[in-house]
Amino acid sequence: MKKNLLLLFTIITALLLAACGGGSASKSSNEGTDTNKGKEKKEAIESFTYASLTDAVGLSPIMTNDSASSNVTEHVYETLFKRNADSKIEPLLAESYENPDENTWVIKLKKGIKFHDGTDFNAEAVKYTFDKLRDPATAAPRASLMAPVDTINVVDENTVEIKTKYPYGPFLAALSHSNAAIVSPTADKKQDLMKEPVGTGPFKFVSWTPGDQVVLESNPDYRDGAPAIKKLVFKVVPEVSTAISMLQAGEVQFIDSIQAEQLSRVEALKNVGVEKIQGTPQYFLTVNHSKPEFANPEFKKALASAINRDAIVKKLNGLGVRSDSVIGPKVFGHKDSADKGGTSYNLEKAKELVKKNGYGDKTIKLLAANRGTYPLMAELVQAQLTEAGFKVEIESMEWAAFLDTARAGKFDLTFLSWSNVTGDGSELLYPNFHSANVGSSNMTQLKDPELDKLIEQSRTTTDQKVREDYLNQANELMLKNDSVVIMYHGVVTAALNNEFTGLELYPTGKWDLSGVTRK
Repeated sequence: MKKNLLLLFTIITALLLAACGGGSASKSSNEGTDTNKGKEKKEAIESFTYASLTDAVGLSPIMTNDSASSNVTEHVYETLFKRNADSKIEPLLAESYENPDENTWVIKLKKGIKFHDGTDFNAEAVKYTFDKLRDPATAAPRASLMAPVDTINVVDENTVEIKTKYPYGPFLAALSHSNAAIVSPTADKKQDLMKEPVGTGPFKFVSWTPGDQVVLESNPDYRDGAPAIKKLVFKVVPEVSTAISMLQAGEVQFIDSIQAEQLSRVEALKNVGVEKIQGTPQYFLTVNHSKPEFANPEFKKALASAINRDAIVKKLNGLGVRSDSVIGPKVFGHKDSADKGGTSYNLEKAKELVKKNGYGDKTIKLLAANRGTYPLMAELVQAQLTEAGFKVEIESMEWAAFLDTARAGKFDLTFLSWSNVTGDGSELLYPNFHSANVGSSNMTQLKDPELDKLIEQSRTTTDQKVREDYLNQANELMLKNDSVVIMYHGVVTAALNNEFTGLELYPTGKWDLSGVTRK
């Protein structure tokens, strides 16, 4: 077993984390460096408010899996590793890691860290958290993050050894997921973390008024120095137009996820700066593969040929990236060659296939959620398919009903999306397209043995170069088979009051306010 050497930090980081942060078998990883601003004195910001369109479901990372909740918990809790703004994985609560063999992860923890309740962060806390996360009795929404884990052993106070059932390449990506954040065992046994969270993060919980707001306060004992923001408020503002008006009036200082139709209004605000970065979210059209008439290769070819994705991206006002690739440009496993590897827009070819096979003889239902860009995509695709000779009827549903309907396979065509929080191609392809997940996360209903094998191979090795090769093969197979038609890859947006700086915005759509200071 090789020891991690601090002097080799830069070299090892470049070699082992350049692809996606995974360490290859029998190699040691990097040692972490603090990424916060340090312990210099900062001018206090007495209160800072973020406008959230929805309320949190709960405040435990183990028991939640929605963005509104994670926006809060990510400021209270911390994970062993984190994906930085450059999409590289680096240690956070971990100090370093090594792989003595492909199924073993030995993780060294940073010393001297305490939870907000004053108890120690240590290997026992890591074991407690992960054991609870993977326990079927817990019914954690993201228990799948720990599915490959066989055993978790405490080596000493600051070292934990995790054995996996098989070589698991995306493991560091899984450990960087917000639902793998470490909780205080003492607090979890004493109180309901869904209502009173206790972590190691830069902010401490103060109060939660459901339907109104969550209030956090600066952690004065945070190891990298207390945040400048003394009071951080997550204010529930259900109407986006109202949130923008409050931003303009200075009643809130920050909003995110700006939609294309609102972008020009926000950019026109004189007291606000808008940040946009290419992100990991993606949106795609799929047939219902459980229905033979739609899974037919010529039907899917006609469908893909009829869709002008450039016209769709143009409507997004710069908030969409044009790429055919199923694995997006900011996701591990992407190859530039796949960006133009899908079926090209060819209206005449589409018309020929529709006429030849009689695809226009029967009305097709296009299922679409009634939020975000789904209605826009539905209208544009309906018009394009109609021009090719298809008969298409849009079926619009509110979000919860849409998810239930799609999961049950009760559709002909539908739009789906995936945020890619882990930033890893295997964790995109496996939940969405592997046959084992039909009936749950695989709403395309796709069952392709050849694709399944490639996805499995991308997950069951810790050699990141080998993983990239398998992911590229899987991506190319999906493009060849027109398994889905990528509408666009998302652009992450945020608007911050011009009085402030230091917002960290990530390609995954996540953000960090702990480094925000007054200009």
